[in-house]
Amino acid sequence: MKARTVQADAPPVVTVQGLVKTFRRAGRWPWSPHREVPAVQGVDLRVAPGEVVALVGQSGSGKTTVSRIVLGLEDPTAGAVLLEGQPWSELPEAARRPRRVHYQYVPQDAMGALDPQQTALEHIVETLVVLGGCPRGEAGPRAQAMLERLGLGARLHALPRELSGGEQRRVTLARVLALDPRLVVADEPTSGLDPDRRESVLEALIGNLPPGAGCILVTHDMSEARGWCHRVLAMLAGRVIEEVDLSVAEPVHPYARILFDPWSAPVPRGPLATTGCPFRPDCPLAVGDLAARCAAEVPTLRTVGPAAHRHRVACHALSADRPSSPAPAAP
Repeated sequence: MKARTVQADAPPVVTVQGLVKTFRRAGRWPWSPHREVPAVQGVDLRVAPGEVVALVGQSGSGKTTVSRIVLGLEDPTAGAVLLEGQPWSELPEAARRPRRVHYQYVPQDAMGALDPQQTALEHIVETLVVLGGCPRGEAGPRAQAMLERLGLGARLHALPRELSGGEQRRVTLARVLALDPRLVVADEPTSGLDPDRRESVLEALIGNLPPGAGCILVTHDMSEARGWCHRVLAMLAGRVIEEVDLSVAEPVHPYARILFDPWSAPVPRGPLATTGCPFRPDCPLAVGDLAARCAAEVPTLRTVGPAAHRHRVACHALSADRPSSPAPAAP
């Protein structure tokens, strides 16, 4: 898949700067005070034209919230989102609406996103007419061609309930791809599918992206990230803890290494630390004289390895201000 041409020197499709999102949660009792729940804490992200970037992490790590903020489906508490260099996060919806057609979202729940009374073909025709401004006489042939391109030529007149899970997802992809988007954000698009169907859905999505379009793939499946994405951002507790191009380097952060090799140790599911590094209760590196720093100071992303690899990790033990040494195996 990585044969897609990445225009690394071109202006990015997406630029996210210092993104913060805090939700307010009501207390358990009517008289209890509201509490602030940080979901995203200082995330930076760039997606070049033609690039596919994965956001990976455990449930609750903040990856879906980031993806929704990028498309304006959630408003950030702080930070900025630029789409093709133009401000997005601060625009009112009325100003976003004419441009929204270029930036598309693939939901996790394909069945819930489809109208039960519309056929596969009708879904695509309506999308082209309403969002794409396409004359209805042209929309029919274009919609049919897109569905045939995604292997649904024999299912044009099937209703959603008559389609398999993989076919339902292909219909949602066809609606997005028919609009020739400049950015696609796909939120767990293969959730619930068997491995063969996952591959076919990703091939349908990434293999049919318009030239120069960027893609953010939200996933918890590390094989998807490794096989289909140019770069991976591993998230934990609302922060990016490692950014790595898996074609030139392997993850070195203990948490990211466990994500990509779950047989080495179970992915921690206990409470994270609320001060310092959130992973430190389970981290094999937060020991000795380093433990106090890990408890008091949140690590920031720093470059490791050759600068050309753009490999960054947030870990005091692996930061540039400590002596270089091979990362120990995950526990």
